[in-house]
Amino acid sequence: MKNLKKNLNQTKHIGLVGCSSEGAALCYKTICTESGKYLGEHAHPEISMHTHSLARYVEYLDSNDLQSVGDLMLSSADKLESQGADFLICPDNTIHQAFNYVTERSPLPWLHIADSIIAEATIKGYRKLGLLGTQWLVESDVYPSKLEAANIGWLRPPKKAVERIGQLIMGELVTGVFRQETVQYFQDTINNLKQDGCDAVVLGCTEIPLIIDDSNSVLPTLNSNRLLAEAAIKEAIVAS
Repeated sequence: MKNLKKNLNQTKHIGLVGCSSEGAALCYKTICTESGKYLGEHAHPEISMHTHSLARYVEYLDSNDLQSVGDLMLSSADKLESQGADFLICPDNTIHQAFNYVTERSPLPWLHIADSIIAEATIKGYRKLGLLGTQWLVESDVYPSKLEAANIGWLRPPKKAVERIGQLIMGELVTGVFRQETVQYFQDTINNLKQDGCDAVVLGCTEIPLIIDDSNSVLPTLNSNRLLAEAAIKEAIVAS
């Protein structure tokens, strides 16, 4: 117990900037459950979370007002700094569109969700990744710029599929609705990405892992939620 207390006292305090409840809750749970592999049974770093209303984010995303998206993230960052956080993560791919605006003004350092995907893809040797996520995310440059810098190819689904997946995410997954028909649509889209030469698929919405994983996907999955959580754990325990 003495060594456990010492290890926990040496870990960094994780600040979690939430957007959707399902994604934030899943990331929080993953950090708590997976930290035990490094720190001992039931142990995890200190975590604080702050979330603005998802409706506010959606309003700004719909109007392509990324500065206001970033201002919400910075508001959370300020609150988490006051709670003692040492660094920040955001388990929401879509609002990473405002990441550069945020990091230039943030009181604390951030981990970028795409960096954890790229690290895993590099380890596994994947060369062409299919992108899944909200329409806002998939049509953005959040992943393409990072992947191209790492010499990893990428592919978006056709526009119709991008739009439909975005509707399913925002109409169902973020509210905890999981239908078999929706699972099948995601599976069919992944199958098409495989036929188009992808060797893995980015689950670039942190709710997608609630219905899709390696057990029901024809392509290996890169779970952005879990990979970000694992990166946060490793960052938190670097000094322990």
